[in-house]
Amino acid sequence: MIKTLPSTFSGAKSTRIMYLSRDAADRAIPITGTVLVPDKAWSGPGQRPVVAYAPFTAGMGDQCAPSKSMAGEGGDFVSGFQNSFVSALLGKGFAVAQTDYEGLGTPGEHTYVVRESEAHAVLDVLRAAQRLPGTGLSPASPVGIAGYSEGGGASASAAELAPAYAPELDLKGAYVGAAPADKAVLAKSLDGGMYVGFLGYSLVGLDAAYPGAKILDLANDAGKQLFEEARKTCTLDAVFKYMYRNTAQLTKDGRPVSAYLEQEPFRGIVAANRIGTLEPAAPVLVAHTPNDDTSSRRASASSSARTGAPRGRTCAIRTFRRSARSFPTSWGFPPRRATRRTGWASASRESPRRGTAASSSGVWPGSSASPTTGCGAAVPATDIVKGCL
Repeated sequence: MIKTLPSTFSGAKSTRIMYLSRDAADRAIPITGTVLVPDKAWSGPGQRPVVAYAPFTAGMGDQCAPSKSMAGEGGDFVSGFQNSFVSALLGKGFAVAQTDYEGLGTPGEHTYVVRESEAHAVLDVLRAAQRLPGTGLSPASPVGIAGYSEGGGASASAAELAPAYAPELDLKGAYVGAAPADKAVLAKSLDGGMYVGFLGYSLVGLDAAYPGAKILDLANDAGKQLFEEARKTCTLDAVFKYMYRNTAQLTKDGRPVSAYLEQEPFRGIVAANRIGTLEPAAPVLVAHTPNDDTSSRRASASSSARTGAPRGRTCAIRTFRRSARSFPTSWGFPPRRATRRTGWASASRESPRRGTAASSSGVWPGSSASPTTGCGAAVPATDIVKGCL
């Protein structure tokens, strides 16, 4: 822990923290976040669990850091929905450890959707929370991870890298919502669409993590201007400023960004940041909707879970048929009628009610393990560790 600052949050003791983590190049970096312990007593067995909350896309500017918006500073309208996710976790009696990721509220660029950086940030905020005095938490406290969109990618990455990076954590499960697992596919699905600004965020993040690739050298004057503007925006600003732009208009040779990702060094960078290639440390619940117009299912962890290498723990994949990227699904909560308040181990043998959700139980990423012993059917994101404790 580097430093702490008392904060406020309804129904919990809240502490803003700065803690030590490591970037994609394994260099020590400071990261900010928040640790919240609910006023509500823990009624389950053993010690109170702590869940790492990996925020969805908040933006790139320091003013967008979720720990700031949760404390009533900065952010935009979208930022307020981070609080809803956190409140739901607190309502279950879980402590919450929220990370701002690298470069949000701290020096340097935010390494948006960079796999190792975001995984480290998530795992290290759990370590920091367990060691924060006055919380009642300890290094033996069981942990879970939850995230949607950018946070879904961070959650999945942390689950994969935990065995090597943080083997001491007693990780019970991870909720992975709409994770951007394959950046090459995502580059095609975002280009020219409403959320092309998120593709700009990705390029800023990759440029920060891999400066030797010289991504900015490929941009024309308009592209360089977008780079400079995007790195200062929060989510809504980026959506409205850049919607429906085509990246072919922003490069020197008129090719779209996706074309560059098929050649080196960018092909190797995309491969290094692909989710679904390693065995996760615990059961994983993957949730997505086929109508998602931001992170398509082909680019998501649900695709990786079905088609990845033959290794991994049992996982459940939930497809919410009636939801696009809208409330409440876009903020990490499966539609109410498509959920069951059950633990993972028993729920995987159940079938969804007609007209609500379709289940395709599988493994992450493609193991022959029996799906009936895995993480189960659709449960609220707030229940990710409930059935495993």
